[in-house]
Amino acid sequence: MKPLIFITFAVFAGLVYVPVSQSANLASNICEYVAVDEKGRLRKLLKSNRLKLRNVFKDVSCDNDNILVFAAKKNAKEIGQLLIKKLPKDVIASELENLVSLSPQLAELAQARIN
Repeated sequence: MKPLIFITFAVFAGLVYVPVSQSANLASNICEYVAVDEKGRLRKLLKSNRLKLRNVFKDVSCDNDNILVFAAKKNAKEIGQLLIKKLPKDVIASELENLVSLSPQLAELAQARIN
């Protein structure tokens, strides 16, 4: 009976555990897709890993900035628009000042979304 419990636990732990290298690789890929404004590839990556932008936004930083500010710095308008549509309004409001100085076009979209 004990080996069966151990095997069940081991299988469950294997399904839940995500190696650090895989999550670091995901973060690296996300930053790369944001930098080159590849909206389709970013969506495909998130979908294949069953991730949502809201959750990724909290955990991933690119060049010590969040994804939205990084997109504005890299002039990634398509990804910036996607982020503005998908993120909560309070997050957008808190980043509005940064967007105004980095990307006026994204700042207009953010302002329209907040109001």
